Amino acid sequence: MLTFIYLVAITAEAMSGALAAGRRSMDIFGVAVVAFVTALGGGTVRDLILGHYPIGWTQHPPYIYLVIGAGLLTIVVAPYMHRLKRTFLVLDALGLVAFSLIGCDVALQMNYPVAVVIMAGMITGIFGGILRDVLCAQVPVVFQREIYAIVSLAVCGLFLSLRALGVDQELNTVISFAAGLSLRLAAIYFSWSLPTFAYDRRWD
Repeated sequence: MLTFIYLVAITAEAMSGALAAGRRSMDIFGVAVVAFVTALGGGTVRDLILGHYPIGWTQHPPYIYLVIGAGLLTIVVAPYMHRLKRTFLVLDALGLVAFSLIGCDVALQMNYPVAVVIMAGMITGIFGGILRDVLCAQVPVVFQREIYAIVSLAVCGLFLSLRALGVDQELNTVISFAAGLSLRLAAIYFSWSLPTFAYDRRWD
């Protein structure tokens, strides 16, 4: 299940990256790079930090074709994509939760402590979007509004808690996935967000 959701999610993330590149009037190469980084950047950064080699996508070349192809396809279908905004929000939520669980699993298999497992899950879940926004010269959305990173944190925390209680791995994955998806969709529907900090005084 997670593998299928992962493929759907990286496709959706690649397309969101391509749209962000389009808003900055990037050329085709720029679109492809941003699409790739958005879709696979989180897992890449996680693997580099954890020393998890070889890096995931290097062992699955079809992932490269999929995300770059999705990014380039976006150029063609972009005029019609505003009608699919809700669909993309749902797909993005699926991806966030799936990426977070996959990141946790990778770190657990390498016997890292709990804090590192949680960070690995969060990095996998949110770092692609952070890289996308940085490449597009924007403050990352995850740092400005919406309950997004908190969803990843909650999913990782729930997954590890149920694991500590001895819940079966597959059942744990289903419960954590459903809870995380529900939380993210509720945050979208009710426009939940974290308090912001604004400081504009100069020190001189």
